[in-house]
Order: sequence, then structure tokens, then C-alpha cells
Amino acid sequence: MTTDETAVRDRVVSLSLETLDNLPEAVARPGYGRDSLSAGIVHFGPGNFHRAHQGIYLDTLMSEGGDHNWAVIGVSVMPGDAHVRDLLMEQDWLGTVTAQSATTSDSRVTGVMIDYLPPADSAAILAALEDPAIRIVSLTVTEGGYFVDADSGLFDEQHPAIRADAANFDSPSTVFGLIARALRTRRNKGQQAFTVMSCDNLPHNGTVTRRAVVGMANLVEPALALWIDAHSSFPNGMVDRIAPATGERERRLVADKLGIADAVPVFCEDYLQWVLEDKFVDGRPRWEAAGVQFVDDVTPFETMKIRILNGGHALIAYPAGLLDIEGSGEAMAHPLIRGFLDKVEREEILPIVPPVPDTNLDAYYATIVSRFCNPHVVDTVRRLCLDGSNRQPKFIVPSIIDRATEGNSVQGLAIASALWCRYCFGETESGAAIEPNDPSWDHLVERARAARSDPGAWLGMREIYGDLAHVRLFSQPFTHALNALWADGTESVLRRYLDGSSHVPPE
Repeated sequence: MTTDETAVRDRVVSLSLETLDNLPEAVARPGYGRDSLSAGIVHFGPGNFHRAHQGIYLDTLMSEGGDHNWAVIGVSVMPGDAHVRDLLMEQDWLGTVTAQSATTSDSRVTGVMIDYLPPADSAAILAALEDPAIRIVSLTVTEGGYFVDADSGLFDEQHPAIRADAANFDSPSTVFGLIARALRTRRNKGQQAFTVMSCDNLPHNGTVTRRAVVGMANLVEPALALWIDAHSSFPNGMVDRIAPATGERERRLVADKLGIADAVPVFCEDYLQWVLEDKFVDGRPRWEAAGVQFVDDVTPFETMKIRILNGGHALIAYPAGLLDIEGSGEAMAHPLIRGFLDKVEREEILPIVPPVPDTNLDAYYATIVSRFCNPHVVDTVRRLCLDGSNRQPKFIVPSIIDRATEGNSVQGLAIASALWCRYCFGETESGAAIEPNDPSWDHLVERARAARSDPGAWLGMREIYGDLAHVRLFSQPFTHALNALWADGTESVLRRYLDGSSHVPPE
């Protein structure tokens, strides 16, 4: 620790409303008083991404003197979130957000969340949702939290948690049971419905959310489902900012660098984007004044992000995981992994991404590379490998289908899929065990082990690949790549792909 850092550490200030005036001048603090705020948004899942994304847009608006009636009440259906809620409560719901590029660092304290209800307290959550002052209910519940049936791609009405909510609708426990139940109360009282706004990273997130809420209501009362469909709205949106999990390192950095004792600090990249459809039934904050881009159709933007950024994460994550690399920055520093990313993106992904309004795709990809290389915002490889059974069908498989449909090579994408299969074997190349990293981990491990001798066992997962097992343009290079991974290892497979010696022409 430097002398300056030691001096900062010696005068660390605990974070609270009472200590805001004592914070270091270099740290921006809310440009509004807490007593000027009133709640207009209930947010499910007020974790790091929400605080670094929607929270920043709101903080910017409120600090400029407006939108003070759009403060946030945080809620969660996960009992395990109680610890974080307790830590935030001790800080009066305040928290630091530090945005970093390779060369800059900007810290601020945000205060847009004015309450965080006890997690899994259905009665308290329903009371908040039923308050007419709440006009937007937003969500960050992860891509896998929408009860999507793997086979149909639609809302899974048979999921045990959904069936339990339908049977106990007065005290539901899922996000969608709670939302549907609150909307029933609003309808019965003749009140305005609220907008339900997903901030999760999945294609057509508003459409998926509508299916979940309307589907939940339909199980209980079909007339309620019709009312929700007609009176609520579910805007699609594309969200983008990398905000890794908080650990002891981040808490120490805030204390050492900023002189603030924050138990739940957020560190994120300096890049920030939100593209949103302007479909709100009872007003919204003036987010456009803080940089949100409102469009009629978010599809081109989300396709660009999902294919290039999220697909890119998958391209670097699985080879890195097999090589015992722990951080995204280290993965990008590996010449074979970086070369693999560049070649697959430029030759197989970028050429099939549809045009995006006012966007240069080459420039967008260059920004993605810069973001992946950010030395201060390090995503763990394990997190990037998480939940492949849900992410691969959204981030990688659509590019394979689009290229194969046009008769174009999918050599690199086939290798990417083979790397995921090899990762799901549950063991890195050094022999280290890979701990369960997917809701369907046991099933994936079983398939991956069968695929060691029969690659078709992996491609037989129709919920992932559909009919691709029968498309030789994909199945043949996949089989070749998987066999080569077992015979020669990850680095050899990547090296041969980069020098062109691994090309497998379809029969």
C-alpha cells in the first residue's frame, strides 16, 4: 500500500446518510436529499447489475433536479439475499458505484433505493406492488429465472413453483405469482395497472416477461390474464454493463482508495448502454435525458449484443475454463484464446448480424474487445461459463443456424460448442474438478461423458440444438473438434483452427 493509500485508509468514513458530507471530495454524492424522494419503482433483484445500471440512470436524473418520485424499493424472493439487504440497511440503502476503464476510475454514492423489503416476505412485497404510487415493476432475476420450458420456449405452466403459486395465489412466492396477484388487486380496486420491465439479458425480454405474468394469471383466472394483457405493458429492452460480483477485494479497494467503509460496493466498467421500447402505461422517468436510447423496435440492438458480446464471452470462457484460467483479462491475454475470439467473430458472427441503426458493427466489436481487456473489471471465467444450457441456445446456436441455413461454414462456432461439451465433462485439462455450474449440470455431465465416445450424444439435446444434429455442415466439424480436444487438447485445437489446418469440409 502506498503512503497516500495508507493515509486514506486511516480516515475511512462509514457510509450513511449522516456521513455524506464527510465523504472525500473525489467521490460524487447524491445531488438530492433522501426526504425529497418517493417510490415509483419496485425492483426485483437489486444486485450489482441493477445498482450499476438502472440505479445509475436514476441517480443521474435525480441529481439534476427531477424525477424524485421514481425512487426504488428493492425486493427479492430469495431468502439468501437477506444478508446483503441487512448490510445495505446499515448504510441507509446507500452504496458506492465505481466505474473503471483501463485508465480512468470514477466513483459515486447513489441513493435512489429508499427501501429494501425483507426477502421472501410475500405480504410485504404484495403491499408494495399494490400501492398505486408504484408505476413500474422492474426485474433482474437472471436469464434462467423466467420459467421458460426448454422444449417449447414458452412459459412453463407445469413448473412446481408455478403450480404451487396457482394453488396458493393469496400468498405466492415467485416473482410472477407476486406480480399477477398484485395486478389482480389493482383490477379489483379499479386502479391503474403498472408496467413490468425486464432488465435481464435475454432476447425479447419484455415478451418473455409478458408470457410469464399472463401465463401465471391464466392458471388462476383467465379473465385476469386478459385484463393484464390489455392494461399492463412489457417493454423490450437491451441492457449492457459488466458489473462483477463483490468480494473482499472490492471492499478493501473502496476503503484503501476512497476512504469509505462500504460493505457492498459495486465495481463496473465505464461502458453503459440501455436501449428501450417506449411502452409504459402509467408514465416513466425521463431516462432519455440520462442517455437511454428509446426505439420502436429493440430487436436489432439485442441481436447485436447477444451475438457479438454474449457470444464472445462464450468463445473465451470455455477454452479458458479448460486451461484453468480464472479471470477474463487473463483469458484475453492468452494469444490463442484472443485469436479464436477474433477469427470467429470476424468470419462467422459479424457477417450475419443484421444492420443496426446508427451503429458500425466493426466499431462495436472493437469496443467489445476493449471492454473484455479492461484490467480493472475482471469477470471470473466461472461466471462466464455459468448456465450454458440456458445461454448457448441464445448466444451461440442462433448464429450456427443462420450460417448453416445459408450453407456457410460454422467451423469456429462448432469448436465453441465442442469446448462447452468438453467443459461439461466436469474436469479441466489439468485434471482439476469443475464444480457444478449449471442448473442442469448432472444431465450435462452425463451427456458430455457419453459424447467422449459418441459425440452425437451431446448433439442429441434437442432443447439446445434442435435439428442441428442432422446438419452435417455443423455436426461434422463439431465431431472432429470434440475428438481433437480429447486427443490433443484445447491449445492444439485452437492453434490448428487459427492456422487453417483443422478445416473439415462437409461430405
